Amino acid sequence: MALLILATVFIGFARTYFLAGVFRAKLPSLLVHLHGAIFSCWILLLLTQIALISAGRVSWHKRLGIAGAILAGLMVIVGFMTLVAAVRRRATFGMSIESLFADDALQLSLFAVLVFWAVRVRRDGAAHKRLMILATASLLGPALSRWPWRFVFSSWFVFFGILDSFLLFLIAYDLWSRRRIHRATLWGSVLIILMQTAMEPLSHAAFWHQFTMWVQNV
Repeated sequence: MALLILATVFIGFARTYFLAGVFRAKLPSLLVHLHGAIFSCWILLLLTQIALISAGRVSWHKRLGIAGAILAGLMVIVGFMTLVAAVRRRATFGMSIESLFADDALQLSLFAVLVFWAVRVRRDGAAHKRLMILATASLLGPALSRWPWRFVFSSWFVFFGILDSFLLFLIAYDLWSRRRIHRATLWGSVLIILMQTAMEPLSHAAFWHQFTMWVQNV
């Protein structure tokens, strides 16, 4: 699943970021470069942490986990700063400003919740690893929205079906390995689906429109 996450992110940002030279890519600001670097480091850290556990290097995994917690905090802070900057310059990416603001704000907020939960239960390895995967999967909307294939955007059902396939893979793994769905998988998946369900109503709410206008003009 970590490799699928890596592939999703790489495909989405290959043209504008990874294959464009990363720091030499033509991005709107230094903040966006920092945002891309921090989020890319998170994906690489996820792969590294999984490799360390697979190799039996649990002590190394724990030490690196401290840096991971700090990195997650930076992701949320820099993510919101980048989002506010995008709203102010009206970078819509094919959607309304309100939708961009609502979608990304909800994703960043849920990422923070799931990572915090994962850190709290870090002594429970089964719950910890599932929550880290789900936290990362909750951020994949922007990457998927930049895929170069039109079928992805043929309907909301297709778009969110691809996003939620990560939840289905994790549920299938639980049923195969444990004969039941792990509570972290269940509640983490429920939170992601609730977050996705809330995106459209929030983006059309009158108070959100007013808040978005205030952020643009503050």
